[in-house]
Amino acid sequence: MPVLLSIVLPVHGVERYLPRCLDSILEAAPAGESRFEVIAVDDHSPDRCGAILDEYAARDPRLRVLQLTENQGLGGARTAALPEVRGEYVWFVDSDDWLPEGTVPALLDELDQERRRETPADVLLTDFTHVYPDGGTEPNPWRHVMAGSPLTDGATLAEHPALFQTVMSVWNKVFRRAFLLGLGVSFGRGYYEDISVTYPALLAAGRLRYLDRPCYFYRRGRAGAITSTASPKHADAFAQYDAIFAFLDRPDRPGRPVPDSLRTLVFDRTVKQALTVYDTPGLVPVERRKEFFRRISEHFARHRPAGYRFPGGLRGVQYRLAARGARVTYAELRRSGRLPRELKRGARAVAPAVKKGVRKGVRSGARFTAYNAFRRLPLDEHLAVYAAYWHRGYACSPAAIYEKAKELAPDVRGVWVVENSTQAATLPAGVPYVIVNTPAYLKAMATAKYFVNNVNFPRTMAKRPGTVHVQTQHGTPLKAMGMDLKDHPVAADGMDFDRLQEAVDRWDFLVSSNPHTSEHFARAFPGRYEMLDSGYPRNDRLANTTPAETAAMRERFGLAPGRTAVLYAPTHREAKGGYVPLLDVRELARRLGPGFTLLVRTHYFHTGGPGDLTAGAGAAEIVDVSAHPTVEDLYLAADVLVTDYSSMMFDYAVLDRPVVIFAPDWDEYRTNRGVYFDLFEQPPGAVTVDPDGLAKALLAGDPDPDARARFRERFCPWDDGGASERVVRRVFPVRG
Repeated sequence: MPVLLSIVLPVHGVERYLPRCLDSILEAAPAGESRFEVIAVDDHSPDRCGAILDEYAARDPRLRVLQLTENQGLGGARTAALPEVRGEYVWFVDSDDWLPEGTVPALLDELDQERRRETPADVLLTDFTHVYPDGGTEPNPWRHVMAGSPLTDGATLAEHPALFQTVMSVWNKVFRRAFLLGLGVSFGRGYYEDISVTYPALLAAGRLRYLDRPCYFYRRGRAGAITSTASPKHADAFAQYDAIFAFLDRPDRPGRPVPDSLRTLVFDRTVKQALTVYDTPGLVPVERRKEFFRRISEHFARHRPAGYRFPGGLRGVQYRLAARGARVTYAELRRSGRLPRELKRGARAVAPAVKKGVRKGVRSGARFTAYNAFRRLPLDEHLAVYAAYWHRGYACSPAAIYEKAKELAPDVRGVWVVENSTQAATLPAGVPYVIVNTPAYLKAMATAKYFVNNVNFPRTMAKRPGTVHVQTQHGTPLKAMGMDLKDHPVAADGMDFDRLQEAVDRWDFLVSSNPHTSEHFARAFPGRYEMLDSGYPRNDRLANTTPAETAAMRERFGLAPGRTAVLYAPTHREAKGGYVPLLDVRELARRLGPGFTLLVRTHYFHTGGPGDLTAGAGAAEIVDVSAHPTVEDLYLAADVLVTDYSSMMFDYAVLDRPVVIFAPDWDEYRTNRGVYFDLFEQPPGAVTVDPDGLAKALLAGDPDPDARARFRERFCPWDDGGASERVVRRVFPVRG
């Protein structure tokens, strides 16, 4: 069978990440699936990467390894691989990243359909997910530009120029090989090597198409990544810009004609990127900053399109200063948000420009400028900023504290941070909010007296003297956390412990759920904060629930009286990359029968859903509740919880309802992740390691109430419904 897809994998210095990457590619498709190949390039890696590649290649003939005798960098490694690829399409994957489960088969089917079209796509753009060192994820921040656009059916760049707002990297783009080779372009040397290919490809493509499926986990903030590394090599970007404009200037340029409007967009985007690199703290070494700014000015002189008009607002002011090479004045503008007095002539009041420039959201240098300007304002003693789960919405202990603070400390107004307008729409009616990177967000982060979050705020939002930061965390720890992960490299997976310590040093209060948590958090997160032995505010609702509320929740999920509702909620597994279907829920549904309903909830790090949940006649009903925003609703509706290592077991125990642990991979999990106690010796209820035992435990009703009682005694002593009030009274100025 002809090869449909070639995956090119440059490899250098990524020994700890490479197995996950290879597994996510090769194990995703059956061994008989021969429509794809992997060309891995050992770019003279100094570690065990070469040996790892050889081991995998010996087991799987779909993997071929090229050994380079000298380090060529990403661009050189990709270039070396291209003559070897056989696929009709080629995808360049970075070896420190990985693919979501099922990506390769899904992409092969998509490309098979694409190649049969009268006009197949020259470039297939895929959706992706950012993954941060602390395990947090962020959906593609530019998805709104792609989903629902002409690109979903196929379009040219001229028909959807907003594509230039998105990431220009190569890893979310699958290229038709004949088209790519026909462009006559090559990857650059050094940093930003891929843009000399992606820009020409997007400009020349006769048809671009967007696949609205997350196909890539992109690792952000990894130690050693170029986006977080100080190096003079950031100036390599200018050679890549030159290559892009050389392509535009070629009289024999292949592909579609490029209108002047697109050339202007290319120029604007390259200037924006160069200024972003210059403005980002810690990227351009201090001794190279003057030269880097001069190169931006030279870029203006060399490639500025005829008739070019500067953008309006703050960005236009910045561009004019960069074009003039006015580095000192540019620095003053970023620092204070205003021009020096002697240079204001002709630039009347930069403040209106700042306003205009950030009205729809600010980025890069403009964002830092506006944020620094807002920090000159006094602290707002009556403002608290709330967030949860990397700005996903209204949830967890921050939401419980917000509600109680409205009651006990009404003089402090709260505002929630959310990632986008879609998430804002999920907030309860009347809850104030700001959207990340908008002026309102920057002002709130710069001036708020109080911060309440269950994860860390971005490190770029520096804590001011007088600010009070409440860290609630989001679960009682069975698994190792924080600094304790130093002994578990698989779970740490590139975690930056120095950056974690910086975050911990900002905390003034750390909320603890129980004595066990206080003991381990004190070691895992060493700092000068005050530990609040309060219980988890999010569990107040469970402690205070009534039969009427439980009945309402059951009705909300369509659970008939007398039907047993089982909530199945497996946790995230760092070593596996997300949701791992160790349990066949359809088979379990057939075993349980029609008197049961299975509510299946995948971990929020997983974006693919649990798959096909059709069990057939005579089986228990299966309902995917992964997207339901409030897990406490599910707790109240469920008669029993089935989980493995999730902190949900500690919360659900507050309700004093049966918990069944399904842990077939316990030995692997505790080795990879590290744990604080033996779950088999101190379980919250029945423990099973196979589907048969799980079905028997559920059919038994309440198989181990004594274990639950011992578990509750240890982990729920503070869950009396008053945790939120205890936190609010300690942190906020309450009335009475």
